[in-house]
Amino acid sequence: MALVVAQEVPTSSSMAVPHGPAGVGEARHRMREQLSRSGMSESVVDDAVLILSELLSNACRHGRPLGRADVGDGDVRAAWRIDPSGGLTVEVTDGGGPTRPVPSTPSVTARGGRGLNIISALAQDWGVRDSAAGEVTVWVVVTEGHRREDFAARVGGGSGFEFLDAYDDLD
Repeated sequence: MALVVAQEVPTSSSMAVPHGPAGVGEARHRMREQLSRSGMSESVVDDAVLILSELLSNACRHGRPLGRADVGDGDVRAAWRIDPSGGLTVEVTDGGGPTRPVPSTPSVTARGGRGLNIISALAQDWGVRDSAAGEVTVWVVVTEGHRREDFAARVGGGSGFEFLDAYDDLD
């Protein structure tokens, strides 16, 4: 006879993440664990974890910590929630910065600048919300089967550049 123990899986989660690379791995791990336990498909979980990484990296590079005027020590907030229809919303909130989050068109040899293009290719929708306190939240909606077919072209800025070609010289 098998004993089955019911485990409540949260449909939403929020966490403070240190402003910097230190907390990104912990946030990814927590998200993956919670979403996997919720029964969300592996492809949506994989896309959501990548999106969370990109959002946190952008918040740490371009935004200030929450409640602080300077860049450095402090936190940003990561949150995710599953809506009743099974869609997933991922949000990262920082203390704002000198620029607005907008996709860029990086050169083929650029080492960065593709984060929001990656998000655009994986997401059903995304946007930016400003608060009266100066906080900036980038939100992303991820659903099953929404990954765009032209993912590599969209990430590469439409240049025909294959995303993995950038790593050919690392072998």
